[in-house]
Amino acid sequence: MAAAARDGRPNDPNFPLNLDIHPSLPISHSSLLGDATDLDANFDSLAQELAIRQYGIAGRVWEAAYAMTLYVQPHGEFDPPFIDASRSSERLMMIELGSGSGLVAATIAKLLTPGRHHLIATDLPEVGQTSSIARGKMADILQEVCPLLEANLHTITTRAETDSSHNGVVTVVPVSWGKREDALALASAFFDDQSTRPNFGPLTHIICSDLVYFPELLGPLLRSLLHLSSPPFISLPCDGPIRRDPTIYISYKIRSLAKETPFWSAFGLWFDFSPVLMKEKSGKGEWKRFGTDFDDTTFLFVAHRRPQSYKWKIPPLDDDLLGGVGSYGTDTRKGDDTFENLLLMLVEQD
Repeated sequence: MAAAARDGRPNDPNFPLNLDIHPSLPISHSSLLGDATDLDANFDSLAQELAIRQYGIAGRVWEAAYAMTLYVQPHGEFDPPFIDASRSSERLMMIELGSGSGLVAATIAKLLTPGRHHLIATDLPEVGQTSSIARGKMADILQEVCPLLEANLHTITTRAETDSSHNGVVTVVPVSWGKREDALALASAFFDDQSTRPNFGPLTHIICSDLVYFPELLGPLLRSLLHLSSPPFISLPCDGPIRRDPTIYISYKIRSLAKETPFWSAFGLWFDFSPVLMKEKSGKGEWKRFGTDFDDTTFLFVAHRRPQSYKWKIPPLDDDLLGGVGSYGTDTRKGDDTFENLLLMLVEQD
């Protein structure tokens, strides 16, 4: 199958220089997959090939996205589960960053109740454009948002320019990573009691599937996660008997530890995170890390903001943010070792 063009497109993160990618296949793990291997035609190999030619990186279903779809569907027993049955009375409000072609969003949407739960699927605005949500022009969203994502979710998408009933479960919105104005505009549009649109809050889930790869995007990604886990998306304090801050779910496939470890080193300063555990569908056997049996080293992390971090100042420069500046209330560079310890445990188990 044909790969995407190799010459790249200036300033377009979806078409970096020497891009050479091909369609992916679902994770082969029969004891977990069940009927999950039956991909919708929007996400099969042919659809990906065509999408890669037109949309580059965003057109491919990346491997860790398949891991996320296995997790959100009931094809095994997970700790913690994606949706906690003991809190079924609560309203679910989710945001997915970097939705790409929409496989994960489409999978999650099947679990949500129209009129009660909602998912905002986001992706980067078109190159050279300022996000219309940041400009406050909600009517322009559909003309700007990734057309591939919009097309793949059209049967379940609540059209963003409609101010009526919001009976659907998904809204597609362009959001630039690392820009506080985009985060504030998103909060104003969907989480503000003064908004002319229905208030969806509070935010319960933040989903990230295979977003930790390009070094130049790691700082903006971490900054966006800090924005979305801060007021006005949450109400402080959030560390009582029942947590009120959103849970962050990150699926991640290791590709280059040298390039990707700095993200986890900084992420762990601001967030407490751990891998998801699983048992086989039968419920028999020992708990083990989800992803242990995959061909590639893949993690699925669940994270919460460290309560003390709300008092820390987020540095304005991405290099400083990735270097730990501002965390623990100091300007010294530092890092967290949670991820490195997990890697050491993997080595010891081999």
